[in-house]
Amino acid sequence: MPRFEYTKFDGEDPFAPQSADKLFDQLSEYLMHYGDEVLEDLQSLEDENDDVLKLLQKQGYIEKDEKGQYRVTPKAIKRMETKSLEHLFDVRRQDALGRHETSFRGVGQTVHEETRAYEYGDQVSNLNMQETLKNALTRQGGGVPIGIHEEDLMVYDTQYQTRCATVILLDMSGSMSRYGKYGQAKKVAMAIGGLVRGKYQGDFLQTVGFYSYASPLTERELINSAPKPVSIYDSRVALTINLDAPPSFVPQHFTNIHAGLQFARRIVNKQQAQNKQIIIITDGEPTAHLEGRNLRLLYPPADVTARATLSEAKRCADENIHISSFALIEDYFYHDLANFVEKLAMVTGGISATCNAQDMGQMVIESFIAGRRKRTRM
Repeated sequence: MPRFEYTKFDGEDPFAPQSADKLFDQLSEYLMHYGDEVLEDLQSLEDENDDVLKLLQKQGYIEKDEKGQYRVTPKAIKRMETKSLEHLFDVRRQDALGRHETSFRGVGQTVHEETRAYEYGDQVSNLNMQETLKNALTRQGGGVPIGIHEEDLMVYDTQYQTRCATVILLDMSGSMSRYGKYGQAKKVAMAIGGLVRGKYQGDFLQTVGFYSYASPLTERELINSAPKPVSIYDSRVALTINLDAPPSFVPQHFTNIHAGLQFARRIVNKQQAQNKQIIIITDGEPTAHLEGRNLRLLYPPADVTARATLSEAKRCADENIHISSFALIEDYFYHDLANFVEKLAMVTGGISATCNAQDMGQMVIESFIAGRRKRTRM
């Protein structure tokens, strides 16, 4: 039996209740993996955890909608995006493995590029005062006051990035619920959202979830999302579903990369952006595709589905859309998935990578930044 010793409280270490920030950070971890089920469960906890819920509401992290259901607030979404970025670029974790230089500089920081002499038309806001004063002092041989001439002026050689349209295709099939894959993938998508919000405000970003179908996700819908539960367990499946007259039950847990690519291509082509890219995060070969107004669900994965998916990927590439594919590999059973994403890279001229859920974050972020391609100097 464990033994406990009790002493009189001396007041030296007063009790401090947990902050709302930390409480919400704990809640958000569950939201990453289980989605809106967590918010639904808050309803049943109102009586026993009323103080906690009131604290989260008071600090603006959760609120009730018009139906009385809990939902996260814009403040909460922003914190989750920021925390996702911090998780992926945690300097302490990088130091443990050795520092690695990256083109990413956290939200709110300034990247100082090469300095050059001022040219007519350069923005004064890009003036490098340190180098300008150094030139003036050198020219006049020291002393005060310092007289600055036009030839002393130096500016940061800022390069203005062309606007980019990005769609993240996020696998929501049933297998993504294993090994924490979906929670990590969702965290990466939110981190890119935070990066765009903080550093690339001129960009367009849309997350699209794909399963048996495909659908766009708002920021709040992304947070509330979860993989589709497996609803049939047959070892072989061959279903054809007419989308104009679908049955009352359609299994949702299949992997329709084909529909996701079609959806993403239409979205990015509506944007007035020079650079366009699609980032695919998946843990399985495609098991669903579209044939006109018919949805085909085929398991095990079939060649006809692979061909349809690769054909759509090639069409994206032909329309100048850059494609990056990330396959979440957890064991040797995923050999065929690795082969499929390699074929995607071959037909599109894009890139493919295999990784586990824990390691994919920085790879996807670096791909997102590289996919923005060349920068145009103004």
